[in-house]
Amino acid sequence: MADDKQRHCLITRKWTYTDRTGRPPVSAEIATLIERLATENHGWGYKRIQGELLKLGHRVGASTIRRVLKTLKIPPAPKRRTDATWRQFLHTQASTMLATDFFHVDCAVTLQRLYCLFEVGSCYVHILGITANLDGRWTVQQIRNLVMDLGDRAAGFRFLVRDRAGQFTGAFDAVLADAGIEAVKIPPRSPRANAYAERFVLTARTEVTDRMLIFGQRHLQSILAQYVAHYNGRRPHRSRQLHPPRPDHPAADLSQERIKRRPVLGGLLNEYEPRSRPVAEFWNPTGRAAGDLRPPRTRDHQRVRPAVAAPAAAAVRGEGP
Repeated sequence: MADDKQRHCLITRKWTYTDRTGRPPVSAEIATLIERLATENHGWGYKRIQGELLKLGHRVGASTIRRVLKTLKIPPAPKRRTDATWRQFLHTQASTMLATDFFHVDCAVTLQRLYCLFEVGSCYVHILGITANLDGRWTVQQIRNLVMDLGDRAAGFRFLVRDRAGQFTGAFDAVLADAGIEAVKIPPRSPRANAYAERFVLTARTEVTDRMLIFGQRHLQSILAQYVAHYNGRRPHRSRQLHPPRPDHPAADLSQERIKRRPVLGGLLNEYEPRSRPVAEFWNPTGRAAGDLRPPRTRDHQRVRPAVAAPAAAAVRGEGP
């Protein structure tokens, strides 16, 4: 009996297995990721979610995904709601459409009327050109420039919405047709049918052109170039969950960074961005910038002469031997 107890003690000291049996539990981060993939993609089954997790660097079995979704009371893919909502349908269609229109600005000094042709796609604005002599040939040249700028991305657009202005000629539609884009005319006197373009006109007038004096074509080009950069990269949009169309700066960490204001158009608009961290400052008894090789000043604002030059200075004064 004593030998059995001794043998049992030796075995327990040698083989220290844990009390848990079976597969290790799934971490909370992976379970949250599985829930997100299942809710954002109603048609994805267990294998499809497993492949997406594998692509992200997480090796999870299909049975584990099934168990996690069952715990979260998420049904399998055939029983989920697979039809798209009206909002999703409109967003999908809007991503393949462009809109174009004109708006005019009157110069304050010359009283000349300038016309601006712009293009809107998914809230991203592109100024095509500004002219004082608006005609069909100028409009055709601007749409050619747009097609060249789009390049291969032009294949991703199907329609361009425009009004029935006389400056949009048949040659204008032919240039778009060669790029695979169909020009869609809105009904007469129906500006709401081109809502994206009309909204940008109202926003540009409210925020910029109605609050400034425009002196000429070059001045208007400079103003609109700065405003469009702000509009596309910094200005929040309601239709994009208060995010810019193409943000050009990362989100700031308020716990570690300070926020600074950057005025745009002479303070007419303001942009806010994280302040760059200052370079580590070292103890500097002289209080001068790095790289300043001048001799330091004393309290009496007298330059301290180097020790090498002391004998020579004494000889000049006649104090030497």
